[in-house]
Amino acid sequence: MIASAIGCTVQGLAGVPVTVEAHIANGLPHFAIVGLTDRAIQEARERVRSAVQNGGFEWPQRRITVNLAPAEVPKEGSGFDLAIAVAVLRAGESGIDSSGTAFVAELALDSSLRPVNGVLPMARCLAALGMRRLVVASQNAAEAALVDGLCVLPATRLQDVVEHLRGLLPIQPARPGAGADAGPAGPDLAEVCGQASAKRALEIAAAGGHNLLLTGPPGSGKTMMARALPSLLPDLEPDAALEVSAIYSLRGLLRERPAMSLRPAFRAPHHSVSRSGLVGGGVGIAQPGEISLAHRGVLFLDELCEFPRSHLEALRQPLEHHAVTIVRSRAAVTFPAEFVLVAAANPCPCGHLGDAKGCNCDLRQLQAYDARVSGPIRDRIDLQVSVPRQRFGDLFGGSEGEASAVVRGRVESARQMRSGRLADPAAGTARTPSALSRSYRTAPAARRLLARSGERLRLSARGFVRVLRVARTIADLAGDDGVGEAAIAEALHYRGEMAA
Repeated sequence: MIASAIGCTVQGLAGVPVTVEAHIANGLPHFAIVGLTDRAIQEARERVRSAVQNGGFEWPQRRITVNLAPAEVPKEGSGFDLAIAVAVLRAGESGIDSSGTAFVAELALDSSLRPVNGVLPMARCLAALGMRRLVVASQNAAEAALVDGLCVLPATRLQDVVEHLRGLLPIQPARPGAGADAGPAGPDLAEVCGQASAKRALEIAAAGGHNLLLTGPPGSGKTMMARALPSLLPDLEPDAALEVSAIYSLRGLLRERPAMSLRPAFRAPHHSVSRSGLVGGGVGIAQPGEISLAHRGVLFLDELCEFPRSHLEALRQPLEHHAVTIVRSRAAVTFPAEFVLVAAANPCPCGHLGDAKGCNCDLRQLQAYDARVSGPIRDRIDLQVSVPRQRFGDLFGGSEGEASAVVRGRVESARQMRSGRLADPAAGTARTPSALSRSYRTAPAARRLLARSGERLRLSARGFVRVLRVARTIADLAGDDGVGEAAIAEALHYRGEMAA
């Protein structure tokens, strides 16, 4: 007797439907699972057998073969447990009708259902293929229900699933959550005293999606300003928010970020993070790293020069192409990685180069410290700002600065300015194709300034284009249709500090 049930796996951020076939034949009792599986799926033999028996169902004492098709697709994880159990029970002629229904859940030995990672991208895949219903553990129901056109059935026990499929006790479909979105996390920009130049750079970075480096002595407020950047960013569009939630679902991190959240993500990995933890990878099928968890949001690298150089070099392609492809012997997967890089660094090992306190580092230490961030990485950073030590008057005598909500209003207006130029205004001016960047309406005086200063700063082709993109963002913030000399001068100022 042969029967089947539909499950799903993931490759990168894409779901792959899997047909779970069960064949029961005469012979000595034996249970085999085939189809390019990992150890967790092989261990499903014991979990499924115990769950079926403890659920009150008869386990066939015959030769059972389960095939996960297509066989050439690598599969891993415990999410196939429920589909295997349903296929075996159907093959045993238990009167189960599973047509049009997919199953994604782990089984406990007592027949209860446990949640698994990656349900959201699986649900998106199954809905696109026309699957009508999806049975998941109750803990996964909220994220799966975010997908339109799919009836999500939350279950707590295998018995509930079987009774539903027999038409005896239907499971009530889950409904999407209310999506209670908290306000922007982190400090408000008004809490930062002084630092007008750095605040301006934060506004430009938020408006255009430009990468930013803050350099200054310890305690000058670099980290606080970087953590205030998300409060300047507008909410995500629903489709973009769903894509971000799918990445978090793969890593099982929806407890940190609500599935319905429209706020841009903010990730701040410690400098001891592994390379695979930063860009993605791991054992088996590759998992998304911090740069993908920061998709459509902000990646903050505090103490930039303390990160291993090899880790920073791995950011070259993602910073340019906004995606990362990880190749393994069994499969290659691609994760999106469109983020704003915000980095903070001390100017030298002791942290006081150029500060009134004085620097104790010798020339060799300064050269070695500066070499930790390579030229190609610096060339991909559009804005670099010096953050000086704050004085007593800045902290206790100055007036309160603009609130994040006020600055965010200007950022949203700038994004509206570019809505006619870009197919996706939320992507930012920093993502503008090079050909389009070179065709910006630029005043003759502005072009002459760019030509003279660019040669003096020895800008690369990428550098010229990035200066134009920053200038275009500055013009958008000012409400100007064209790029003027003042916008080019300000953009060159940030690039000039980088070359200094």
